[in-house]
Amino acid sequence: MIELIFSCLVYLGSLLMVYNIVGFVRFARRIRSLKNWGGKNRILYIPIALLVLFLIGYLTVGFFGEEDLVIAGILFGGSVFVFVMYRMLDSITDRILENEQMEAQLIAVEEVSRAKSAFLASMSHEMRTPMNMILGLDTLALKNPDLPDETRDQLVKIGVSARHLAELIENILIFQQKEDGADAKKEERFSLKETLDEICTQVSYLCEQKGLDFQFSFSKCANRDYAGDKTALKRALMCILDNAVKFTDAPGTVRFCVMYERERGAYTCVRFVIADTGIGIDDEFLSKIFQPLTQEDQSFTNRFGGSGMGLSAANSIVKRMDGTIEVESRKGEGSTFTVRLPLLTVGGDVCASCDGCVPDQSEMCANCAGCRHVRDTLPQISLAGKRILIVEDMDLNAEIVSDLLELEDAESERAENGLEAVNKVKASAPWHYDAILMDLRMPVMDGLEATRQIRALQREDTQNIPIIALTANAFQSDLDATRSAGMNAHLAKPADAEILYATLREWITISRKQKGGL
Repeated sequence: MIELIFSCLVYLGSLLMVYNIVGFVRFARRIRSLKNWGGKNRILYIPIALLVLFLIGYLTVGFFGEEDLVIAGILFGGSVFVFVMYRMLDSITDRILENEQMEAQLIAVEEVSRAKSAFLASMSHEMRTPMNMILGLDTLALKNPDLPDETRDQLVKIGVSARHLAELIENILIFQQKEDGADAKKEERFSLKETLDEICTQVSYLCEQKGLDFQFSFSKCANRDYAGDKTALKRALMCILDNAVKFTDAPGTVRFCVMYERERGAYTCVRFVIADTGIGIDDEFLSKIFQPLTQEDQSFTNRFGGSGMGLSAANSIVKRMDGTIEVESRKGEGSTFTVRLPLLTVGGDVCASCDGCVPDQSEMCANCAGCRHVRDTLPQISLAGKRILIVEDMDLNAEIVSDLLELEDAESERAENGLEAVNKVKASAPWHYDAILMDLRMPVMDGLEATRQIRALQREDTQNIPIIALTANAFQSDLDATRSAGMNAHLAKPADAEILYATLREWITISRKQKGGL
C-alpha cells in the first residue's frame, strides 16, 4: 500500500511537472512575442531549466529512491506549488494585457474624439464664414428701398433658408459639446422679456410665411431680469417652436405661453408652454422623441424637412440648465411641449406702472433693473460718428461689416491681422477707436494674442475700449478663450445685424461711462 501511494505521488507529481514545463515554455514564448527583450530573453528560460532538473530528480527518486511518503509528498507538493504559481503568473499577465488593451482603446477613443472635435470646429468655422457673407449681403440688399417686390421676396426667402442652415450648424455644435462633456453652464444677466421678443419676431415671420396663426402671451414674471445662459435658452425654445411650425399645416395655430410657477429661494421657476395644432405624435414614438436623428416617419423628411436634431438639442440644453421638458400629443390633433426652468432672479421686483410682477406697488422702483420702462429711459448711444476698428483677414467679410456699420452712419477702419491691429492702436491717439471687432483666426497674429497685447498697453483707453469677438469660432472653449484674453463679448458668425448694433451700443455706453461721460 505504501509502495502504491509513493508511486502515485511521485509519478503524478512528475506528470504535473511536465505540464508545468510545457506551460512555462508557452508563457516564455508569449512574453517574448509581446516585448522586445533583446539579449535578456535567456532569463525567461531559467525557470524552465530548473523545472527540468526537478523533473529529473522526481524520476530518479521514483526509480532509485527509497519508498518514503514524506519525500514523495514534498515532491508532489512542489509540483502543485509550481502549477499554482504558473497559473497565477498567467492570470496576472492576462489582466495586465487586458488593462493595456483597455488603455490603448481609451487612448484611441480620445484621439478619435479630439480628431472629431477638431474636424467639427474646422468645419463649423468654414461653414460659418460663407454663411456670414450670405446673411450679410442679404441684409444689405434688403436695405435697398428700390427693390422690386419679387426680388425682395426672393431675398427674404434666402435669408430664412440661410438662418435655418445656421441653426442646423448650432445644433451640431450642441451635440458635439454634449459628447465631449463641454456642457458648461454660463451665467450672465439678461432680460427675459427682450429674449422672448426676439424669439417671437422670428417665429411670427415663420408662421406668416406658412399661413399659420401665431399666438403668444407672457405673464408679468417675464418683465424681470434673470441670470443664466440667454443664448442657450433662446436656442432651446427656438428648436421647439421651429418644430411646431414645421409640423403644422395651414390653417393652423402655434401658441407660445410663458408663466410664473413658483419661487425656490433666489430662483423663479418659469414654465414655457409651446402648443400646436399639427400632425401630432404617435404614443409609441413619444418615448423616442428626444433621441437624436429620429423622426416618426421617414416620409416626414420629404414632406416637412428637418434633420431630427432640433428636439434632441432642446432636451440637451434644458437638462443642462437643470430644467425639465415634457410632451403631450395626440395623433392628428397636435402637440404640447412644456419646459420648466429655474432662473436666478436678479434686479428686484418690477413696478406696477410697467406691468410688472408686483401689482400692489404704486410707485416706480428706483432700482428696478428688471423694468423695461426704466431701461428704455436710459440714454441710447447712437453709432453715428463712432469709429470701429474691424480686424478681419478676409476682404469680403470686412467689406460686409463695414457696409453694415455704414448703414448706422458709423465710421470704420480695417486691420488685416492681429499684429496690424495692435500697431494701429499703438499709433492712434487715446480714445481714437470707440470699439474693436476682432476675428480670432488670422495669419501673423490671431485675435486672442492681439487682444492680450492691446490690453497690456499702458493707456487708459486700451483698458476700457470694447473688444468684441466677431468670429466663426463658436465652441464653448472659444467663448472661454475670448473671455480669458480680455474681450468683452463674443458674437458668432453669421452675426445678426441688429444684434451687432445692440452689442456695440451696449459696450460703447459702458466704455464711455468709464471714461467719465457719454
